[in-house]
Amino acid sequence: MLRGIRPNSNDAEDVIKGVLHVDPAALSKDWHAAIRADYATAATGKKDADSYGAALVTEKKQGGRLNVGPVLSPDGDRLAFLSERDLFSVELFLQDTRTGNVTKQLSRTVVDPHLESIQFINSAGSFDRGGQRFALGGLVKGRAALVVMDAKKGGKPLEIPFPGLGEIDTPSFAPDGKRIVFSALKDGFSDLFVYDLETKALRRLTEDAFADLQPVWSPDGRQIAFVTDRFSTNLGTLEAGNYRLALVDVDSAAITPLATFEKGKNINPQWTKDGKGLYFVSDHTGISNVYRLDVASRDLFQLTDLISGVSGITALSPALTVAADTGRIAYSVYDEDRYEIYAIDDLEKRAGWRVLVEAPRTAAVIPGGKDEGKLVEAQKDALKGLADAATFSHKPYKAKFGLDYIGQPYLSGGADQYGAFFGGGISMSFSDMLGNHSLGTVLQVDRTAGYTNAGGIVSYVNKSRRFNWGLQVDRIPYITGGFSNGYATVNGQQTYVEQTVLYQQTDSGITAQGFYPIDSTLRIEVGSGLRNIGFKTRVLTAGYSLNTGQQILDDRQSQSDPGVNLWQGTVGLVKDSSVFGATSPIMGQRFRLDASPTLGTIRYTGITADLRRYFMPIRPVTIAARVMDYGRYGSGSEDPRLYPLFLGYPDLVRGYDTGSFSASECGVQSNGSCPVFDRMLGSRLLVGNLEVRAPLLGLFGKRNLYGPIPVEIGAFFDAGVAWDSASKPALFGGDRALNKSTGATARVNVFGIAVVQVDWVKPLDRPGKKPFFEFNLLTGF
Repeated sequence: MLRGIRPNSNDAEDVIKGVLHVDPAALSKDWHAAIRADYATAATGKKDADSYGAALVTEKKQGGRLNVGPVLSPDGDRLAFLSERDLFSVELFLQDTRTGNVTKQLSRTVVDPHLESIQFINSAGSFDRGGQRFALGGLVKGRAALVVMDAKKGGKPLEIPFPGLGEIDTPSFAPDGKRIVFSALKDGFSDLFVYDLETKALRRLTEDAFADLQPVWSPDGRQIAFVTDRFSTNLGTLEAGNYRLALVDVDSAAITPLATFEKGKNINPQWTKDGKGLYFVSDHTGISNVYRLDVASRDLFQLTDLISGVSGITALSPALTVAADTGRIAYSVYDEDRYEIYAIDDLEKRAGWRVLVEAPRTAAVIPGGKDEGKLVEAQKDALKGLADAATFSHKPYKAKFGLDYIGQPYLSGGADQYGAFFGGGISMSFSDMLGNHSLGTVLQVDRTAGYTNAGGIVSYVNKSRRFNWGLQVDRIPYITGGFSNGYATVNGQQTYVEQTVLYQQTDSGITAQGFYPIDSTLRIEVGSGLRNIGFKTRVLTAGYSLNTGQQILDDRQSQSDPGVNLWQGTVGLVKDSSVFGATSPIMGQRFRLDASPTLGTIRYTGITADLRRYFMPIRPVTIAARVMDYGRYGSGSEDPRLYPLFLGYPDLVRGYDTGSFSASECGVQSNGSCPVFDRMLGSRLLVGNLEVRAPLLGLFGKRNLYGPIPVEIGAFFDAGVAWDSASKPALFGGDRALNKSTGATARVNVFGIAVVQVDWVKPLDRPGKKPFFEFNLLTGF
C-alpha cells in the first residue's frame, strides 16, 4: 500500500483501487462484516444495561452524551455525576433518582473564579455518611486542591489547597466524616493520603514507586480498599503489571492483597452494605463488567455481562458506585458513542453468580486470536533491548530552534490615481521541541508612488517559566494620501491641474513584554519600549494645457517633518473567564485595567477600563454587557500629531462609521466643520453596549446549537460619548451628548476562517438618517 503512494496520487481511495483492485466502499463493508462475524461468538449471551436495572441518566433523560463518575448518596436517593449536558464544560450535577430530575449544578468551573477545573477523567467524588457534604478533587488557582461542597444548600465550597501535591483523585470520607482519604501525585508517584478536617493534618499513607489509586473507606473505618499494581509490577525490570485490589490498615498502614483476577484490570472498589465484600470492575474477559468479592471466602461473583462494557472515559476512570445505607448500585456504561448511567436495585442481581477463576488469559486478545508466538515471547523478556545502566548517558536539554511553518508568500502589483505599486512579503515561525521558546519573523517590501518601503517584525517569546516574557523589534511604514484637481494659470496658460499628496509615516521600535498568570483566568501584564515615528510628505503636481492638451507642469516635491521619539510603558490587570461560542462570548466575564504612560517628544498617559459580563438566563440566550472607558491624559494628550480617538468604529458604537456620513448631515457651518461627525472625535471615550444574542438553531431546540455553518442572531443597544479637555459629557454636566443606536445583528462563522457580522442599525442621534446595513469582519464583543 505504501509503495502505491505517488506524489500526484496519495489519496487513500485511489491507492486502494490501484493496489488491491477493489472498491473502497465494498472493502469497508466487507471489513465490518468480518469484524461482526469474529465477535459474534463473544457477543452471544451478552445483555444490554437495561436488563439489570433502570436507566438513571442518559442523553434523553436529563443528561448529555458524556455522563460519568457516578456517586450515589448513602440513601441512594441522590446521584452526583459529571456531564457536559450544558455543552460548555464538564460539570458536576445532582439528580433526584426518585423523580429523575437534575435538581442542582454543584460546579461552574467554566465561569467560577475560584474552582478552575474538576478532575473528571480519572476521578469521582464522595458523599459523607450523612449525605450533607460532597468532596472531589480540583484545581484552585492553578494548584491541586481538595474541594468540599454542601450537597444540599450549595454555596461557596471549602477549598483545601495542597501546594506539594499534584493531581488529587477519588476522595472518600471516613464513616465519622472527620477524615478524607484520596489519591494524589507526589514527586511523580501516585500514593494515598489522609487529611484530617479538624486538625488540618495531612498523613501520607503509602510511599513507594507503585501506583495506588481509588481509595474507599470501609464502613467500620478501620481499613481502606484501593487499587494498586504492587503485586504484579516488577520495578527492577520496569515490567508493568495489572491493577489489583488491596486493603490498607488505617492505623498501621499494613497492606494486604485481595483475591482478584490475575489478568486484566481490577479497579473501582466499592464496599457492600454489610462491609463483608467489595464490588469492583474487571475486564479479565476482555469486556469490563461488575464483580463482587467476598473478602473472607475469597469467592468471586459476576453481576453484569454487557456487550459494550462498564466504563468511564478511560480504562482507569471510576464507573461504579454503591449507596452505603441501601446497597443500591449505579454504574456508567459506554454504548453507541454515549456514556450513560444505570442502576441495579434487585437484591438477586446485586448478589450475582459465582465465577470460577479460569486460567489466565490476555484480555486484549480479540476473539479467535492466540496469546502465543515470537512477538508474544519477545514481549515477555523485559530486559532485552534495555540500555546498560552503567554506560547510559544523558545530557541536559538545550533549546534549538526548528522551522514550524512558512506563511504563504505573496507578490502584488497594480496602479491607481496615486501611481504604480508592487510588493511582496513572507512570514516564518520557529520554536524549540518543547515549545518553551518561539521566534516569529515577518518581512514585507513594496514600492508605492515612488516610495520604497521595507517593513518587518521579529518577535521572541520565552515560556519556560511561569513568568512569560518576550521581545519584539519592528518597523512598519504606513502610506496615506489625498487627491485633488482643478484649474489654474500656469505660465500664462489655462491649465488643468492634478495634485497628489502622499504621507508616509514609519513606526519603528523595540518592545519588551511580560505576563505573569495569577491563575488560569487572571494575569498581570507589563511592558516597556522605545519608538520612533518618522514623517515624510511628497507632493506630485501635474498640469495639462487646456489649449493643446500637452503636459506643461510636472513638479515633485518631498519634505521630511520632525520625527517623534517616545518611551512607552504599560502595566495591566487582565481577567478572562469567558466561554467563546462560534461567533461571540456566551458565558463568563472579561476585564482589562491598564495604565500606559508615554514619555518623550509627546507626553501623555493612556488609561483603560474595559468590563464585560455574559449571562445565560435561559439556554441558549446570552445577555452581553460592556462598559469601556479609555482616555489620554497629560500635556500631550491632544497633540495634533496623534490621531484623535473615534467613537464610531463598529466594535464601539454601531451606526456612526465614517463611510455612512454625507455632507447634507453637516449643514452649512461658517468654519467648515461638521458637528454631527465632530462629536464622534476626542481624546477620551466612554462606551456602553447591551446585546441579547443566541445561536439560530439553538432557538429551535437543537442540541448542536450552531450546526455546520454557525449563525448567531441578536438585538443590541449601543451608546457612547467622546470628549476632550475643553469639553465634558452631558452625563457629567457638560455639553457632549450621548451617541446612541439600536438594531439587529447576525454573525456567521465562515468555516472557521472569519466571522462576518451584519448589522441592521438605526442611529438615534443622526436626525433624518434612516436605518441601514453594516457589514464587517468582526466577532461579538
